[in-house]
Amino acid sequence: MASEPVVESPGERPGDPDGFQRLWTPHRMVYIGGENKPTDSTAKQCPFCRAPQRDDADGLIVHRGVAAYVVMNLYPYSPGHLLVCPYRHVSDYTDATPAEVAEIAGLTRRAMRVVRSVSHPAGFNLGINQGDVAGAGIAAHLHQHVVPRWPGDANFLPVVAQTKAVPQLLDDTRALLAQAWDSA
Repeated sequence: MASEPVVESPGERPGDPDGFQRLWTPHRMVYIGGENKPTDSTAKQCPFCRAPQRDDADGLIVHRGVAAYVVMNLYPYSPGHLLVCPYRHVSDYTDATPAEVAEIAGLTRRAMRVVRSVSHPAGFNLGINQGDVAGAGIAAHLHQHVVPRWPGDANFLPVVAQTKAVPQLLDDTRALLAQAWDSA
């Protein structure tokens, strides 16, 4: 008696279609695994101390000020997610100098104007996470988040898959924001 071929149901083998659309973001494993996270809190290992030593495109820097600068977030929550950092390796907002505080505030306002002119978000999340327990990915160096938001941009992906869909490459976003910086 001849055996009938075994027909597997969709989704039984890896890679088989199963009705789900998949958004593969393997680059996020670097962040999840902590590959780019400094092993200590020294300025030598700090990505926010190293970025200004590179050229703007390589360092993802959008604008350089006197006491602080604006850089793309390497692991953005949304397109145009910027960080405003003092050049000085300081971890606590209360230890920032008056000049650093003033420039961080001014650059945050300017960053919002620039992002609005380039990508027209409906709103922003602004924030400084102080310490590991507060969610700071790099707790050793103060940085202000400027996160543009659009209706419907928060969906199930971060909850169920620890994944965020970012539809624009960092270098493309950086170039648009840097080009618009002086005119916004």
